Amino acid sequence: MCGIAGLFSAQPMTQVAEEHVGNMLKVIRHRGPDGERIHLDLSKGVAMGHARLSINDLQYGHQPLVSSDKQLVLTVNGEFYDFKKCRSMAMAEGYRFHTHSDSEIALFLYQKMGLDFTEHLRGEFAFSLFDVARDQFLLVRDRWGIRPLFYTVVDDVLYYASEIKALLTHPKVERQLCPQSALNQLMQTMVPGRTAFKNIHALHPGRMLLATRPNGRLEIKEYTYWDVNFPTMEQGHSQDEPDVLIEQVREKLVESIVLRLEADVPVGCYLSGGIDSCSILGLATGAMQSSVKAFTISFDDDQFDESHIAREMAESMQADQEVIHLKADDLYGENFTNTVWHAERSFYNTLGVAKNLMSRRVHECGYKTVITGEGSDELFAGYPSFKRDMILHGLDSEPDEVRRQYQTQMQQSNQLFTGSILSENPESHPAFETLCGFTPSWIQPWIATLRHARVLMHPDLSELRDYDPIQAIADEIRPEAVKDRHPVDRAQYTWSKTQLEGQILSWGGDRVDMANSMESRPAFLDHHLAELAFRVPPHYRIRNNIEKWVLREAVRGVLPEVLYRREKFAFMAPPAHTDAHKAQKLDDLLETYVTRDRIEAAGLFCPNQVEVFLKSYREDKDPVSLTRKDTLINHLLCLQIMHDQFIKGCGF
Repeated sequence: MCGIAGLFSAQPMTQVAEEHVGNMLKVIRHRGPDGERIHLDLSKGVAMGHARLSINDLQYGHQPLVSSDKQLVLTVNGEFYDFKKCRSMAMAEGYRFHTHSDSEIALFLYQKMGLDFTEHLRGEFAFSLFDVARDQFLLVRDRWGIRPLFYTVVDDVLYYASEIKALLTHPKVERQLCPQSALNQLMQTMVPGRTAFKNIHALHPGRMLLATRPNGRLEIKEYTYWDVNFPTMEQGHSQDEPDVLIEQVREKLVESIVLRLEADVPVGCYLSGGIDSCSILGLATGAMQSSVKAFTISFDDDQFDESHIAREMAESMQADQEVIHLKADDLYGENFTNTVWHAERSFYNTLGVAKNLMSRRVHECGYKTVITGEGSDELFAGYPSFKRDMILHGLDSEPDEVRRQYQTQMQQSNQLFTGSILSENPESHPAFETLCGFTPSWIQPWIATLRHARVLMHPDLSELRDYDPIQAIADEIRPEAVKDRHPVDRAQYTWSKTQLEGQILSWGGDRVDMANSMESRPAFLDHHLAELAFRVPPHYRIRNNIEKWVLREAVRGVLPEVLYRREKFAFMAPPAHTDAHKAQKLDDLLETYVTRDRIEAAGLFCPNQVEVFLKSYREDKDPVSLTRKDTLINHLLCLQIMHDQFIKGCGF
């Protein structure tokens, strides 16, 4: 795990490029505190920087990596798994490696297969590669977007980096928040490929950016090398019996975990009270045949705290458990603003702050890497919204015996999260009705939130006059990926292309983990396991109203009985309205960053409307309404803090 940054210019560069890349690396040094190096070729317009967090080949794995013939230069952020098998194959063909690092296999595979080399890269990664002979420059991001990669183009120069703040250090890159993205953030769902900043893009997951310079001008094209691919209704899902599918899921999950235990430093596990992380700990303990270090968050609110279940799991596995107890004083104040700095986008809940603090504790305990449970809900239909869509839209596609298993209406569960992850009333939007044939339940609460969010925006923002943020999201979803698919598959696909990459893997994953030089490895997002999960019939993902049924059965042997039978519980920090002290700590931040003067300076919001909204929030007593308003306030506050940090330049 590392940080990368650099430039690719249509024309030769001057020596100042080295200083610029050095500044880019400096601001993301938290991603790679173990060393920085730059490959500079001014005549060819190339500057590639790397900040290293040493996990494999601690002594010799420094980057940039250069091929033996000097024709390829590579910088990698992330991990390639199963790399020893690839190295053995390469050495049998006479290829000579210069390090023992996993990253170097990308050079061999590219030389052997050209642009098709991505097919053989397994893991989570974002990297740059310069091909001298072909005079082409590549940026490649992993299949799910686990590792971040951002870019912008100014005056025929491509600027790229692992984090946006590195781009903003360059004097040619404009610092400006995007009003359209601000509205999308207020309603919780970003447009895929966009960031909070004008003209700065996120490379889509599973894509490769190819930059060339015909006739002395920069030309950029993007190619999709992998995508989530559920079978069409005509193709059909797997016809295997449930027992066979259960064994296949168990086998692939164990394989994924074993690969992610490979490192030259100790590997721990994140452990909440959910099935996903408990499965990881149980199977990792079995694979290692020894106890595993586990890290758990504990909240000071019994409604949101799962640490008692995590403790039971840790004890059953004889794990060395580290519990981080968090209260209001921990979740707000400086820790909140620090998390915004690293996230580079707004967040709806202080869970991101909590995970930032947990990764800090992991680092303090001497660990650089942990295995995590993200991705399980995306693969095996774990969210309540997917269950709702199965009942409302999916049963017509199922055989009679499956339809009889389900109740005729959605169970009234997960009430604690109504207003944030479930909508209390049906919502729809024409763009999603056209795209999916229905409006997926996961986006419905955010459609309701949009009505409150839009009035907060400044009325003079011309970019918002004809802007429909939900249409913009739908426009970035490939219609052919949802056409003629089962309704649950459509819901899972659209969620994975938006919420998974845009929040769970960003401010809930890499960005807050790497804030403390700590690499997280989500084992469920191994693409071999994912491609198996796509073929599992929806009625085995959700069976008898039980979400993630096939996974539960696959890992039943390592789970406490209470967890095996427990309904999905969203991992979330207690919102501010649940506790007077938290409400006061939130108010302290609002009084600093959401003043009339600062609102006017940022130019995103209408001061009068913000005052009306905050007054209504403080007077509100309805828990559903308060949950929705909590999310809005967090986003609003984050955006104001971002203006202070990134636009005014206070953070540089």
